[in-house]
Amino acid sequence: MHSRQKPSAPGHKRDLAAHGGALSMSHNDTRSFFNFSQLVLSAGHLKSPPVLKHSKITYFEVEILDVQSKKQICIVDKVPPSSTLLDVKHKFHKACPQWYPSRVGLQLERNGPYLKDSINIQSLAVSSIITLYFTDLGQQVGWTTFFLTEYTGPLLIYLLFYIRLSTIYDQVESRKNFRHPVVHLACFCHCLHYIRHLLETLFVHKFSGGHTPLKNMIKGCAFYWGFTSWIAYYINHPQYTPPSFGHRQISFAALAFLMCEAGNHFINVALAHQNHSGLKACFPSPTYNPFTWLFLLVSCPNYTYEIGSWISFTVMTQTLPVGIFAFLMVIQMSLWAQKKHKLYLKRFYPEVRRKAAMIPIIF
Repeated sequence: MHSRQKPSAPGHKRDLAAHGGALSMSHNDTRSFFNFSQLVLSAGHLKSPPVLKHSKITYFEVEILDVQSKKQICIVDKVPPSSTLLDVKHKFHKACPQWYPSRVGLQLERNGPYLKDSINIQSLAVSSIITLYFTDLGQQVGWTTFFLTEYTGPLLIYLLFYIRLSTIYDQVESRKNFRHPVVHLACFCHCLHYIRHLLETLFVHKFSGGHTPLKNMIKGCAFYWGFTSWIAYYINHPQYTPPSFGHRQISFAALAFLMCEAGNHFINVALAHQNHSGLKACFPSPTYNPFTWLFLLVSCPNYTYEIGSWISFTVMTQTLPVGIFAFLMVIQMSLWAQKKHKLYLKRFYPEVRRKAAMIPIIF
């Protein structure tokens, strides 16, 4: 029989050490796992990282065609939905530099109205491709430039006739004849009228359009400048005849002229501030100012006061050129008043339905 050998002391110690090391390692792992599990339980449920959602923005393509030939001029691509028609015009100008935005007219249909610059491009879209028709509006000028040019001319032209230049009147005859006081009063009233227009253009009126064709300014200047030359020539002529009824006629007409000028100014101020109440837009109502009470009768009292000024000036000077100019102004103002009255009826029907356009009962 073979006797069992006892392990030697050093080897036995090594085996015990190895076995003890293994036991200690497993014990440490157990403690680490237990600590980790406690940490997870105290932290709560683990949340998965948020998934990033990629939002898709739909861009539009605007195809611009010539209104006459229907040929494609260019395509404005990658137009955001929030863009306005003015943004499209600026991009169109980059593609075609010869047409700057103010002279570009865009229509949804060939015979349709020109679209406003403030229109949102998304409101025109039926699909991702929008087709617009282009019209060259020609050379454009701003409304402020338009009115400043139109009103500055009569102011300066009248003063040139008032000082009686030797190139216009005979200098010897001008020195002999005495100037009637109505000549000086007419110069004051005429200058006051156009100075008021100039100041209101700069500080009162707010123009929604932005630009108008240059040819319109030329026509307006030809009308106002031409009539001013004709009127000023007769009133400041050395042989001018004063009104038939003398100072009574002059005083009454001058007072009416000044009242109409004041009324015109107060009405223009009221119209300029009609949408500043912070509420829904409403038709201007009369205030404590008596000049605004004309709003009770007509929808365009500024035109009523304007023709009142020229009729008063006609009576005050008693000249044929002023009478013809006043008659043409009545026709023009009545046309403008009828057009505005129709717009007011659409926007403010309950408030405007019983009012006349410019003159009670007649217009």
